[in-house]
Amino acid sequence: MRVILGLAAFAVVALYAGATTATLGSGAGSTDAAPARFAAGNEGLASPTAGAPAVTAASVPTLLSDVQQWPGPIPPVRPTLQSPGGPYEFYFTRGIFCCGRSWSTDWPKADEQFMNVLTRLIDINVSPLQNAIELDDPNIRRFPFLYILEVGGMSLTPSEVEGLRNYLLAGGFLVVDDFWGTRQWANFQQEIRRVFPDRPIVEVPLSHPIFNLVYPIEEILQIPAINNWRSSRRTYEQDGYVPFVRGIFDDEGRLMVLINGNTDLGDAWEWAEQPDYPLAFSTYAFRMGVNFIVYAMSY
Repeated sequence: MRVILGLAAFAVVALYAGATTATLGSGAGSTDAAPARFAAGNEGLASPTAGAPAVTAASVPTLLSDVQQWPGPIPPVRPTLQSPGGPYEFYFTRGIFCCGRSWSTDWPKADEQFMNVLTRLIDINVSPLQNAIELDDPNIRRFPFLYILEVGGMSLTPSEVEGLRNYLLAGGFLVVDDFWGTRQWANFQQEIRRVFPDRPIVEVPLSHPIFNLVYPIEEILQIPAINNWRSSRRTYEQDGYVPFVRGIFDDEGRLMVLINGNTDLGDAWEWAEQPDYPLAFSTYAFRMGVNFIVYAMSY
């Protein structure tokens, strides 16, 4: 079902306490999360639910600690915005990897702005808080969606390699973003092949469900860093002239790793509210992101 996405997404954002969090199972492709449901109607952005409870400091979970400390079993019926019932249904989770702070580029603003818009576009209870977690933290399995970026200089530790491999084989979904050119691509290939030495990296065709779950994506756009665009209207960096989307699949054909190369979706999420930022770039980035989340929660 198509929903029109524009700058109006930033006009009013309501943050609510939500429902259950997904926990990855022990087998490949298994999660406890129900598929995300789309907002009804096609007359623009869905409006916040009337009468929803106000958010207070006491009602907002403190990320993973509240997920771990939530008392008792998860309710069998999904809580609603009018009747919240525990941890949130979805956390936008960013991967922390060694070494340095390249993992934190655009963080936390990009993550938070994306979550603010996500709550307006699909019927899913989203945590309003950023959620960064180390790749070798066993609790990473609580979160079916994982985002990493600036991987052109990434150098994983042995424990991070093992942690990421176990996460993906247990049903996790990894989105890679914001790296440019042949040198950075070669470095990322080297690192991800330590995770999956025998699994090929292949082009993901536009016919794949991830490009059509909510928004139809008909072409792959190159999203520039905002400073490049402002200074020269240049969309590429280094020798990364052509954007691409590649992936790694499991034995059952589930997409485990989605690689967005020669592009910077996170910058579009971070700067979409700026008057001089092109609407075409931000619209594409948010549509791609929504498709990513629905895929992670559905497959």
